[in-house]
Amino acid sequence: MQAFLEFLVKGLVSHPDQVTVTPVPKEGMTVYELRMHPDDVGKIIGRQGMTINAIRSLLLAGSAKKGERCVMEIVEEKPA
Repeated sequence: MQAFLEFLVKGLVSHPDQVTVTPVPKEGMTVYELRMHPDDVGKIIGRQGMTINAIRSLLLAGSAKKGERCVMEIVEEKPA
C-alpha cells in the first residue's frame, strides 16, 4: 500500500521528490503519514477535500482486499 500511495501522490504534486509516505502501526491498523512540500498540500486535499477523500477511498478498498486496516494522514511540517 505504501508504494501505491507514493505513486498516486507523486503523480499529483509539483514536487514529487519531496513526497514521503511512512507507515506507522497503531492499535491493529497502519497509519500512513504523508509528508510533502507545503505548496502541494492544497493539491492533495483538493476542492472541499474531494481529492483526499478519493485517495482515502482507494486506500480503504485496497487494504480491505488484503484484509488490512489502513488510514492516511497528511503531516504538515511547521517552519522553524
